[in-house]
Amino acid sequence: MSEVKVPNFSVSDYSKFFSAGAICCTLSHGLMTPLDVVKTRVQVDDAFKGMSLVRGAKQVIAKEGSSALLTGFGPTAIGYLFQGGLKFEMYEYFKRLSVLSVGSHEEAVRKRTPIYLTSAACAEFVADIALCPLEATRIRLVSDKNFANGMVDGFLKLTRQGGLRVLYAGFTPLLAKQVPYAIGQFEVNEFCHELVNKSLGEEKRKAIRQSKSAELSLTLGCGIVAGVGAAVLSHPGDTLLSKINKNPDPTRSASAQLIHLAKETGFRGIWSGLGARTWMTAGLVSSQFFMYKAIKDALGAPAGIEIHG
Repeated sequence: MSEVKVPNFSVSDYSKFFSAGAICCTLSHGLMTPLDVVKTRVQVDDAFKGMSLVRGAKQVIAKEGSSALLTGFGPTAIGYLFQGGLKFEMYEYFKRLSVLSVGSHEEAVRKRTPIYLTSAACAEFVADIALCPLEATRIRLVSDKNFANGMVDGFLKLTRQGGLRVLYAGFTPLLAKQVPYAIGQFEVNEFCHELVNKSLGEEKRKAIRQSKSAELSLTLGCGIVAGVGAAVLSHPGDTLLSKINKNPDPTRSASAQLIHLAKETGFRGIWSGLGARTWMTAGLVSSQFFMYKAIKDALGAPAGIEIHG
């Protein structure tokens, strides 16, 4: 067996991974705020049940004005600044740690699927600790337009209602949403890149590596497929997260609330809004990978670890 070869990333390298992840996630989620507003309404408001994105957006504008489509922009942008930075940085960290732990290149290739899964799940867990309070604020602002005047007011109101218990009431369903999301995002993306590499000859692979535009086009295409996978895997958790943050119950544990809401919502209700969210997530994930690579290159960050066979 050959010795496993992994780069020795420095603190500076990890800071570049964080910066690239933070920028790409803030921009992508911020730009998707109008779609996220409509998607959340479809999930939690009976008046919007079964509506498409276009019809839902028209309904919001007609009743509340076009500015309502930007509700929750503040907590979205700030929350995903930290979440995105930590997720991409920690994915590189945990993937390197996992590769080193198996002891050889052959073993790393053989176990690459569990390595991707474990790295994505661990990275998302760390990132969600930072995201949860701001996601709770965003959902409450979107689902109840009279709740507060902006992000700071909303955050302070939730804090006064029950402190960390309310701010982290959605942590379990957030993990149920975000961990499958991250697994779909990273695992499917790695699989797509591997599939493309295996289907191409050495000359074509070399030509892609030498062309920035070809590399970015490949990144975008694989990201779209990864986005669809992330949407499907994470949608039940996303629906329950929207519901638990709309009406949090400080007297119940997060797990108890999650079980109650799952029974109350039912199988069909759990998947409400999947079509709209799939379009949104495909755009989110593909744009994130596209921007992440472009920003990493601009910052002079090293390439991530590849363990393809």
